[in-house]
Amino acid sequence: MDLPGAISALSDSRDLSGEEMQEVLSIVMQGEATPAQIGAFLTALHIKGESVVELVAAARVMRQFAAVVDVKATKVVDAVGTGGDGAGLFNVSTAAALVAAAQGSVLAKHGNRAATGNSGSADMLEAAGVNITLTPAQVTETIDTVGIGFMFAPTHHGATRHAVGPRREIGVRTLFNLLGPLTNPADAKYQLVGVFDHRWVRPIAEVFQNLGSVHTIVVHSEDGLDEISIAAPTSASELRNGEIVDYVIQPEDFGIERQSLDTIRVASAKASLEKIRNALTGAQGPAYDMVAINAGATIYAADRTESLAAGVKEARRVLDSGAALKKLEEMAQFTQQFQPEDH
Repeated sequence: MDLPGAISALSDSRDLSGEEMQEVLSIVMQGEATPAQIGAFLTALHIKGESVVELVAAARVMRQFAAVVDVKATKVVDAVGTGGDGAGLFNVSTAAALVAAAQGSVLAKHGNRAATGNSGSADMLEAAGVNITLTPAQVTETIDTVGIGFMFAPTHHGATRHAVGPRREIGVRTLFNLLGPLTNPADAKYQLVGVFDHRWVRPIAEVFQNLGSVHTIVVHSEDGLDEISIAAPTSASELRNGEIVDYVIQPEDFGIERQSLDTIRVASAKASLEKIRNALTGAQGPAYDMVAINAGATIYAADRTESLAAGVKEARRVLDSGAALKKLEEMAQFTQQFQPEDH
């Protein structure tokens, strides 16, 4: 199927088959589609609404074109959000990843600069002294040595550059906003994933199921976060042992009093880093609680505990020990050895 054929089908509200989606997205990724075709295709798909079959096929194409990270560990974990929730909070998923790594999991953190917020994971890690411009081989070495590494999306998904202009110009969320968490270059099969809209919680869990994930928790909170919230209930779809279970996470279930998110909104990467440093040194407050509940879910998704509650307990222990902050410092120190000329 070519681009005009796909645009025509989508405009008639017809879902594409997996094979059709693979053909069309391959044309886009190979740079063989015009910007107008890419814009029309993404918009038509957005208006129709992406199906699970289309997302599975698109993720497979993205993975095929990605620069992979081949780590030694057999169990690789990610904590990632689609972004686009507009809440402007500090980088919760990055802090959660650091805690999970300090607890003993191997983390392949996938991320980018801020698209809609004030600080993406890349911005925050850079502010902390982490070298984010590594080659895939250098990221592999970092993960194998430190237990956590950062995969900067543009480095690993270079073929998506053809869609950057049209995406920016059309200004609506597109297929690519959903594909980020689905296309971890280290092939993580254990993850906590936040989505920007409640309607995607269950479908994204089904996509992960089709892609062969082992244990994945997909979340969106009632107050609109692509994280587990400390201010409202959070909807979750959990894929485990091949089955998906839907439930609601309440902050009170973990002894966390509901509290305003206002004090953990940030205007810059530097401010985000400051909130994270405080939480990672065990300083009590909303940032600590937010990290504890999301890191707890990451630890549980990594099969390091038997329940979410036990995961949160472990996350608190790690936060109070200061081990996650040491992990961030270790990551920064290790990645600084790679100079730009090593590329």
